[in-house]
Amino acid sequence: MPIKINRLEIENVKRVKAVKLSPAPNGLTVIGGNNNQGKTSVLDAIAWALGGEKFRPSKAQRDGSVIPPALHIVMDNGLVVERKGKNSALKVTDPNGKKGGQQLLNEFVEELALNLPKFMEASGREKARILLQVIGAEQRLEELERQEVSQYNERLSIGRIADQKEKYAKEQPFYPGVPKDLLSPSDLIRQQQEILARNGENQRKRQRLHEIEQEYQTVTEELKKLLKRQSGLESDLKIARMDTKGLVDQSTAELEASISNMEEINRKIRANLDKEKAEEDAKEYRRQYDTLTSAIEKTRRQKRDLLNHAALPLPELGVEDGELVYQGQKWDNLSGSDRLKVATAIIRKLNPNCGFVLLDKLEQMDRDTLEAFGAWLESEGLQAIATRVSLGDECSIIIEDGYGKEPDTGSDPKGWKAGIF
Repeated sequence: MPIKINRLEIENVKRVKAVKLSPAPNGLTVIGGNNNQGKTSVLDAIAWALGGEKFRPSKAQRDGSVIPPALHIVMDNGLVVERKGKNSALKVTDPNGKKGGQQLLNEFVEELALNLPKFMEASGREKARILLQVIGAEQRLEELERQEVSQYNERLSIGRIADQKEKYAKEQPFYPGVPKDLLSPSDLIRQQQEILARNGENQRKRQRLHEIEQEYQTVTEELKKLLKRQSGLESDLKIARMDTKGLVDQSTAELEASISNMEEINRKIRANLDKEKAEEDAKEYRRQYDTLTSAIEKTRRQKRDLLNHAALPLPELGVEDGELVYQGQKWDNLSGSDRLKVATAIIRKLNPNCGFVLLDKLEQMDRDTLEAFGAWLESEGLQAIATRVSLGDECSIIIEDGYGKEPDTGSDPKGWKAGIF
């Protein structure tokens, strides 16, 4: 079970002269008082007693006191933690009377529970790193973050190329009515020669028709003499007429124009081909861009799933863009109470054996928020010892001029005075 503080006695630490306190086992114990009375000194003394020399105040002994600091804390598992004497040496005694040291305390004392500002003042990314460390997802999420960055950068590059290709394609001229393939001079000349050959054959046939017609006329005049010849010529005439029927000469003007304008036509064809190529390239890069977009979405889903299935310290707590978020809000948009709730929950998760946390300066909370925060702590089985500039009945103890007193009465019913343990 998480270990908590049963009671504490502090003397001559910083502003504290003498304070006794038995904090509530669950929920919020508020140390109240005006400014510069010793409230924060109580928290510093607890941190020093349990956290070790790294938490020792630079000027631990109270000004004006000839008696060295004395700290006495009893944990709810029976462990007794003491610091007293000239060097404020640590003494840890377990319920069986065995002695121990800082190593024994480190098993259940979470450093951030004693130094909450260290967490509160950390960057958003550092808070996220601590959260991911708590839920055991730090390494996997880092891999997914690197993967997403790589995919994003690749998609960005592909998108720029696609934009360039599309812009280039739009800027290219297009010439309708020209062939798709480049013209070849040899092909054009060959086609011209074939047409000229066919036209020559047509001309020969026409010439032959003319000759036969002339000869036929001559033979007709000599019909009586040349009946036999006439019959043969009639047959030849019939054949010749059949050969020439429907003959149409092809013009070489288009080919001649193509030959003379071949370079210009080819220029237009190349322009059309360039435009088509640019459009195809743009489509391909856009396809790659869309593929990478899908990959990025998949990576982001994996990140969300990783956090959704993790045992988070609080519902709706997570990491987005490498920063800690709660209820969809980044740290700088959270209220003071939500920040404390998130910090407390994460610290509790860091070391489940640590059942307490120290909180300074809760005057930022109004009474309703303070009560709600205390109820949440109690429901979570957490003990919080906090300070607040207040003399109200929400305070469990009032610190006045370094002494601990009950709220409202200003009395000291337990007879607690400096130097008495």
